[in-house]
Amino acid sequence: MGTFTVIPESTFNDLQLDAGILLKNFDPANPAVVNADIITATTGGINAVCKPTYSDMGEDVDNVPNGMMEFQHNDGWECTLSTTALGTSPEMIRMSLGCADIDGTDTTKIVPRADLRQSDFASSIWWVGDKADGGFVAIELKNVLSTEGFSLQTTKNGKGQTSLTLRGHVSIKAQKTVPMVFYSVAGTAESANTGTNTGTGTGTGN
Repeated sequence: MGTFTVIPESTFNDLQLDAGILLKNFDPANPAVVNADIITATTGGINAVCKPTYSDMGEDVDNVPNGMMEFQHNDGWECTLSTTALGTSPEMIRMSLGCADIDGTDTTKIVPRADLRQSDFASSIWWVGDKADGGFVAIELKNVLSTEGFSLQTTKNGKGQTSLTLRGHVSIKAQKTVPMVFYSVAGTAESANTGTNTGTGTGTGN
């Protein structure tokens, strides 16, 4: 083995395992999962993206080479959680539509509407996944709205699948706040030795 054919000793502990879950509520300081907070079953995993868009303010300035670091400007961030959902509850369909209501009289009826309301934005949606050391990785997406609408694909002898893209938005009340926050919490020595995940305990939904 060569001198540089090695990996960090923490590699296994830092691995993120399995698909994780989407939650309506989560507290990293008290990492329990309440069943009622699980948004939907998924297939194919969850794709989390937090991508900045940069402009080169020096690209049209004479004698300035392209890509000079002092002239780079961060225009903003695109923050999304996307997955393929398997749930078709009224609330799941309403969330996918984004701009829609569950009928007040017939709660099996979901009606899209023309006007977007501030109440359509969820304050936060969480993705939480296990780490190999018994800890967890968590992502909070803020001011959340489904931006790709509702798309259901059915298959013969198979499960219907709904595409879900949740996008975070900057608020006028916190204009400098990027709408995605990350947590990486190590497990305890006890959880690593026993295989018990202290990051995703279980709870009973109401």
